[in-house]
Amino acid sequence: MNENQRLKRLMELLHFKTQKDFAAALNIQQGSLSDILRERVNVSNAIKDRLEMKFDVNLPWLEDGIGEPFFKKKPAVGESKEGVPYFDMSLSDAKDHIVEEQRAEYLVNYLPFNDCTAYLPVYGDSMYPKYGAGEIIAIKEITNYEILQWGEAYVVMTDEDSNSLRTIKLIFQHTDDTKLILRSSNPNFKGDTVISKKSILALYIIKGKITRNII
Repeated sequence: MNENQRLKRLMELLHFKTQKDFAAALNIQQGSLSDILRERVNVSNAIKDRLEMKFDVNLPWLEDGIGEPFFKKKPAVGESKEGVPYFDMSLSDAKDHIVEEQRAEYLVNYLPFNDCTAYLPVYGDSMYPKYGAGEIIAIKEITNYEILQWGEAYVVMTDEDSNSLRTIKLIFQHTDDTKLILRSSNPNFKGDTVISKKSILALYIIKGKITRNII
C-alpha cells in the first residue's frame, strides 16, 4: 500500500462517505482529492498538516506505513484558544495583511514563538537553504521600518507601485534611506530587488521555523 492508497484508507477510517465531504474537511477541491486517490499526484505537505492537526493522523504511517494510523495522544496543537494562528496559504493569496482570523486553520501554542503574529508554510526555493519549501515559519509584524535587522529574513508585502510583491527575502540597507534592498538566500536566484519603504503594506520579520514534529 502506498501513500495515496493509505490516504484512501484514512477516508474510510474517518467515516467519510463521499470524496466531496472528505475534500471539504481537508479544505481542498474535490477534483484535487480525486487526482490524489487516483495516484495522479502526490499528497501535499499542506494536506498532511491538516490530517495531523485535525484528525490526529500519524504521518509516519501515512508516508511509510510505520506504526498506527492515528496518534494515541492528541498533538499539542488543536482547538486551544491560546497560541498563534497558522494560515495554510501561499503569500500570493494574501491581501494587504496576513492576519484574518476567519482564515486561520488552527492555533499553534509553542511558547518560544507565542509573541509572533502568525505561522505560514514556505513555498518555493528562493530562500533555500535558510527556509525550504514545506517548512513552517513564525513571523512577527514590524511597524517601524526605520529600525530593521539588516541581513535578516522578512515577509514583505507591497502596493502596486512595487508590483504588489508578496515574498520572503533578506533585507539589506540601501544608500537611499527611503529604499530597501531585497535579496534571496538561494544563490541560484541572482539579482536584487529595490523597493521604496512607502510602498510597504505590511512587513514581518521571520523569528524562526518549526516542523510538524514540534507542533
